Amino acid sequence: MHPIQRLFHYASGYRRDFRLATLYSVLNKFFDILPEVLIGAAVDVVVKGEQSFLARHVLVNVGITDTWQQLLVLGAVNVFVWGGESLTQYLYEVKWRQLAQDIQHDLRLDTYRHVQKLDMAYFEIQRTGNLMSILNDDINQMERFLNGGANQIIQVFCSSIMVSGVFFALQPGIAMVALLPVPVILFGAFWFQNRLAPRYAEVREAAGDVGARLNNNLLGLATIKAFATEGFEADHIEQASNAYRSANRQAIRISSAITPVIRMAILSGFTATLLYGGWLTLHDQLAVGAYSVLVFLTQRLLWPLTGLADVADMYQRSMASIARSMKLLDTPIKIPYEGRHFPIDQARGELRFEHVGFAYADTPTLQDIDLTIRAGKTTAFVGSTGSGKSTLVKLLLRFYTAQSGRILLDGTPINDLNLQDLRRAIGYVSQDTFLTDGTVAENIAYGAAGASDDAIAQAAQASESTEFIDKLPLGFATRIGERGQKLSGGQRQRLALARAILKNPPILVLDEATSAVDNETEAAIQRSLDVVSRNRTTIVIAHRLSTVRHADCIHLLENGRIVESGTHDALVRQGGGYAALWRLQTGERVGQATDHA
Repeated sequence: MHPIQRLFHYASGYRRDFRLATLYSVLNKFFDILPEVLIGAAVDVVVKGEQSFLARHVLVNVGITDTWQQLLVLGAVNVFVWGGESLTQYLYEVKWRQLAQDIQHDLRLDTYRHVQKLDMAYFEIQRTGNLMSILNDDINQMERFLNGGANQIIQVFCSSIMVSGVFFALQPGIAMVALLPVPVILFGAFWFQNRLAPRYAEVREAAGDVGARLNNNLLGLATIKAFATEGFEADHIEQASNAYRSANRQAIRISSAITPVIRMAILSGFTATLLYGGWLTLHDQLAVGAYSVLVFLTQRLLWPLTGLADVADMYQRSMASIARSMKLLDTPIKIPYEGRHFPIDQARGELRFEHVGFAYADTPTLQDIDLTIRAGKTTAFVGSTGSGKSTLVKLLLRFYTAQSGRILLDGTPINDLNLQDLRRAIGYVSQDTFLTDGTVAENIAYGAAGASDDAIAQAAQASESTEFIDKLPLGFATRIGERGQKLSGGQRQRLALARAILKNPPILVLDEATSAVDNETEAAIQRSLDVVSRNRTTIVIAHRLSTVRHADCIHLLENGRIVESGTHDALVRQGGGYAALWRLQTGERVGQATDHA
């Protein structure tokens, strides 16, 4: 389906607004061409007086034949016409612009909501800057087209029909001469348009590349500065910008040629009307007033066609952008949100992994995972990087779908549960903490709308965040900057834990939540966990074994398989892989470790 058809199909709820906007555009063009007709009528009245066309055919029934009275009538009609033109221009501009804003708003929100529902695998092959370019700049291009381009197309079409009608009524011969360039103009406009379409598709892709580069560099600015690679990254931006400039140059060469070509076709039509109409007038085959009307209307007929250049340019830019937006909107949602609702406060939190397997591309990450996590107990997963620990959590949260086996919550497969309910039942604290550019209180209450100040303060107390919050300039009302950049890594982690505590979920997941904090912060977080994990299903993923030594059960993963399971003491006594990791991290001998435990 063509992008413009997709757009109108998408905006079907605004059909009444489209019709009104189109009606106002048509009426405005009607009023717009009437002054030329009035000029011709005035010339005819001045030249012929009581024998004018107006006196003999229009005003004869009201008895107005006096020349001055005819001019007064024309003056009154002229005021009405200009008033009508001004009013309809106001109405169509308001309606088209409001329509553009409404559709832009809906399309951006719908596209963003759709993007949020896409599985995490989709984002592994997409660049954030390119998605930002679609959600922002591409949708803005559509707005620009509806703001002015749609009205121009309608008015050019209407003026051609209306003016042609007047031409054929006054002098069919001149009408044929004047209309001869129109097919050439339209053919040329479509010819150029077809060559612009692929150029602007390249422009939009290049714009997405620039956005992706800029977004990537701004997020990594600290690293760029630390490695003194400002010049290197500036060169990358220059390359992307040059590609964007080059793509635009090719489009500009074509779009800039449209107007001169159309202008020459218009010149031939206007000149033919001027000479042929003049010849007919000199030989008394055409009235002077009619000749005046035709000369003026020829310009009205042909000159607006020069606007086809701008319209074609705007149209193709918009179609390329709309195509990208609709392509994003058409991306299939592989993990459906629908499913059986369940009361979160009644969830016990028992989890069962039945022969679960998963692979990223062709690389197996989890193989035949079969285990039960008892409700209210703390279970830890340890192992080397890439062993599959975090993947287990991502499958539980349904960021990805297990490719074999299944995961059950309280005996029900999670694939059968409503996705939002499932995720609300899980408090997730990751190593990469996401904080918003809001206040401390707003970040703690993220996902818990309506939480009271007392509840927020209690969550902060439980996560041992109160001490540093009280030292902030405005306490809980202090804004912490984009991604919480005004806070240290440990402070951000404590707020993330406070957020999970306030949520009060039946299942708490900590994915490397203490790997990037100092020993003091780790100890504080560990004390908090000892409290909040009581009678709550808690899953802890960690590299530091000291973080998980008090867990009810610890699983060691290697190459996507569980190779050892048990308590800390039991695993150390086994002298296997876990004991080796413990010795490596603490320097203790197995006997010492057991004694100290």
